[in-house]
This record gives sequence, structure tokens and C-alpha cells, in this order.
Amino acid sequence: MPNGDAPTLNAAEPVKSIHASMGFTQPIHEEKPLRVITIGAGASGLLMAYKLQRNFAKFEHVIYEKNPDLGGTWFENRYPGCACDVPAHTYTWSFEPNPSWSSVYASSTEIYDYFKRFAAKYDLEKYIKFSHSVSSATWNTEKAQWDVQITHADGTVINDYANIVVNAAGLLNNWKWPEIDGLEDYKGKLLHSAHWDQTYDLSGKSVGLIGNGSSGIQILPAIREKAGKITTFIRAPTWVSPVQAQEQHIYTPEERELYANDPEALLKYRKALETGFSGLWPVFIADSEIQKATAMGMTMMMKDKLRHEGLENLVIPTWGVGCKRITPGVNYLETLGSEQVEVVYGPIEKLTQQGVVGGDGKEHPVDVLICATGFDVSFRPRFPITGLNGQTLADAWQDEARGYMGIAAHGFPNYFMIGGPNSPVGNGPVLSALEAQSDYILKMMDRWQTENIHSFHPKLEAVEEFAEHRDKFMKGTVWDQDCRSWYKKNGKVTVVWTGSTLHYLETIREPRFDDWEFKYSGNRFAYLGNGYSQVEVDPGADWAYYIRNSDDAPFLSRSKRRKAASNAGNTETIEQTTVKVL
Repeated sequence: MPNGDAPTLNAAEPVKSIHASMGFTQPIHEEKPLRVITIGAGASGLLMAYKLQRNFAKFEHVIYEKNPDLGGTWFENRYPGCACDVPAHTYTWSFEPNPSWSSVYASSTEIYDYFKRFAAKYDLEKYIKFSHSVSSATWNTEKAQWDVQITHADGTVINDYANIVVNAAGLLNNWKWPEIDGLEDYKGKLLHSAHWDQTYDLSGKSVGLIGNGSSGIQILPAIREKAGKITTFIRAPTWVSPVQAQEQHIYTPEERELYANDPEALLKYRKALETGFSGLWPVFIADSEIQKATAMGMTMMMKDKLRHEGLENLVIPTWGVGCKRITPGVNYLETLGSEQVEVVYGPIEKLTQQGVVGGDGKEHPVDVLICATGFDVSFRPRFPITGLNGQTLADAWQDEARGYMGIAAHGFPNYFMIGGPNSPVGNGPVLSALEAQSDYILKMMDRWQTENIHSFHPKLEAVEEFAEHRDKFMKGTVWDQDCRSWYKKNGKVTVVWTGSTLHYLETIREPRFDDWEFKYSGNRFAYLGNGYSQVEVDPGADWAYYIRNSDDAPFLSRSKRRKAASNAGNTETIEQTTVKVL
């Protein structure tokens, strides 16, 4: 055609032939209907809604959320002092900065507000059904779908289905009381950090605090002004970083104005923080010089903040920095060493009607007992997820959670997780890893939708060989050392990744389809269709899109793609000394 315009094609015309009677009625890669159920409307569930909406045209999506509002852990956790334990400017989506953070370590309320605004900006709440708890999910091989049962808060039970299920419930969503004898005997006020009674007044009360993990470290200084005497029960030492080598910083009005009005200034600051955070990785290598230097430096800083010689051996660990999650403690060590606080070291023996019998064998009466004792982190879902051969995920993972790259499980077709086993939740920046997981999942969804695929799940040998690699690799890290950590179960490190966050991003950027077992609905090449391309069907498409003046095509080698994406060789070097992360 002389004018170069693309011809107009009625997609129905070419199929009015013998091809139609043979079933060749659609062009290649025709999108079949896709219905997705996501479990949970926390950060990961909202991200999945955003990614689906942005990248797919033909889909149905529903998010079932057990709570009456979105936000997940940031909706549920409202204990005193609850805040982000990483710099808030690293706790945003890569594409959605927040110039209005009030401080380096933002409160849970601020973080909740960030995700609430994110959902409103992109109209994501339309996908969410609040106060709906998934009570079971069963794979239906005949229909190639998940049959899902949901229970509303009022007791109503409904049934739904999905071609693909994404479990975005997260690891820190199923809080638990500590397993201590006499828990039911205690007559005082019992509080849990993840189920806080915001109406209860601690003023003048004698308070017991169990736990010195992230929540316990945040609670202690936050209740100091109101509470009377505080008795904190510590089972083991833990590294408390001096707020990532900087005290809590409240952003000035000038700083917030700069970040709001100068996106490039904010971007530079965010990149500096992210780069510094990614620089943590060498610390996790056992016996490395950086590990030794970090442990020495943190020991000195912890001693300086404690200023209590009797507590040093109880609080400062002998195992490596990072064996347990590193927690920035704003005024924690200073409070711990104050006269108002009594530290009782060792496992709790039991609870009585009046208080706690601690590791010292003495009864410590308290008016209120705060359990900052965490969550069920076994990865075993709270409801039955039944895959192939009638096996539930809880049974499959009874002894050890063995997943594939943190996103899938053998024997559970068309089922994905965000933040599954061995995700990089303690290796560096976490939200960037969740984005990478979502992107991977959407690539698998796209393949399911545009090819003649019935179902897919990771091969058993891929899962087993990864577990073998993981166990061998972890022997050289601090996570394998002798500390009590929720990163481990039965001696296996099942929570964190075998490398840096950047290492993980490279690992899952491009799916290894040979690690997957695909089942097709009939002939695997049926997706080729009637011989026409989608380009010939898309209205106004350029039928000669590949003709150009120069070769600007994406690079075909992994290394060149990586260097182009990271702008290797052209990025200003950020001095690690100026971006302090420990």
C-alpha cells in the first residue's frame, strides 16, 4: 500500500473457512479468560492488584481480606512504638515514592496511610472484599481451577473459584500467645503486640514485657513514660543496632518541602539509602572481616548506650551480627539500663495468678503482661490448601517449608505466594523483592493466558535441589550459627534467601521454565490458532514495526540486559561511608 497505512482486518473474516470447522478460530496468543483470587489486602495483595490492573486487559480479580480494612500487618499492629525497622524511604514501592515521611523510622500509622493512599490513587479497593476469610482452597484438576471457600465475618459461607490463586497473606499475620505454663491462670491484663487493646491505660501500672525481638524493642521505650515499674523478660541476647548508625531523625519542614518539590533530589536520596541497605550483604557472611568489624563496632556502641556493666553479658550476643534480625532500637538500650526497668534473664518457668516466675526462679507480680512474642512463622497456612493427590500444604510442610524461589510449591498447581519460604526478607530491601516476585508471577500468568496451558507447578527435583543448595550455602552464613531465630526451623534456614537482595532480583528476573512442570489442555501448539498474528488484529497496529533506522532492540545476552538495566559504568559511585546502614 503506497501510503504505508496498515490494512484493516476484520478478525472474523479469515475464519469463515475450513479452518473454522477445524477449530482454528482465533489468532495466535489469544487471551483466554483469567480469574485470579488473591488472599490478603496487605502490601503484597495491593501490589498484585496494581500489577494486574496495569499489565493485563482481560482478567477478573478478587482479593479476600479477613480484616475490615486493608494494610495487613500495618492495620493490625498498633502497639506503642510500632514503626518501620528500616528507613521509611526504602519501604515504598520503587515507582511510588512518599516525600511526606515524617521521620527516618516512620510509625505504623504513617505506613498504613501510605498503602491506603496507594490503593486510593489506583482505585484498588474495588477488587477487595473486606471481612472475608478464606477457609479452604482445593485444586480441581478436571476444571483446572481452585475451588475456594470463604467465610464472612457474619458467618456466611460463599464459594468461589480461580484459575490462579496468589497467597499474599504474608508471614507475619498469624500472631500467637507464648507457650508458657499457666497462661490461662494469670488474672491481670494480658496484651499481645499484634492484638493491642488501644483502650487500655498503662498509667502507673506494673508492667511485664515478654520478648526482645523487633516489637519488644520498640514497646519498651514507648511505654516508659506512662508505666510504673517495668519488668522485661529476656530469653536470649540480641543485636540492637544504634538505629542504623544514626539516631531517629525527624525530617525538617525544609527537607520535606525539598522532597515534595524536587523529585530528583528525593530519587537521589532514596537511591543512596537503597544502595547502603543493599551493602549489608557482606555482614551476613560468617567470619568475614566486615562481620568481625561490624560486631566489634556494635558491641562498643551497645555498651555505650547501656552504661550498665551487669547487663552487657545478658544483652550483647556472642554469635554473629544478623543471625537474628537486626533491629534498630530507638532509646531501647538506654531504657533497659534505667532504674525503672528490671531485667529478668532466661526462660520463663510459668505464669501465676499475680505474675511471672522468671528464669531467676522468683515470682514477679505485674498488673499487665505484654507478650511481644511474635507470630507463627512456619509458612503452614491457617486454613487447608489442598493440592494434587489430596495433600495439604500444611502436611507437606509439617517438618520443613520447601518452596521454589519463595513463590511456589511443588504439587500445588497454579498457586503462588508472595514472601514464601526463602524470600529475601532479611537480606536487604524487602519491597523491591516483593515487586520482583509479583513480576515473576505475572509472567507465569501471561503464559497461562496466551498459551494452551492447563496448569503448572515447580518440579520436585527443582525444589529438592534448591533445598540442597540452600542448606550447603547457609553453612557459611551467620544464619547457621547458634541463635534462637525465626529465620530457622529444625536447624534449617527456611525464611531468608541465599544471597543479597540484588542477587535475588537477578535470580528471578527471567523465569527458568525448565524448572516447571507444564500440563496442556490438548495440543500444546493449539495456541498458534488460525495463522494470523495479534498485530494483524489489533486496530491501528504498525504491521512493519520491526523496520527501523538503527538496531535499538533489547540485548539478547543476560549480561548486556543486566548492565543496561543497572546503567553499569555510568552511575555515580555512592560511597558506602556516607550511607550508613548499621
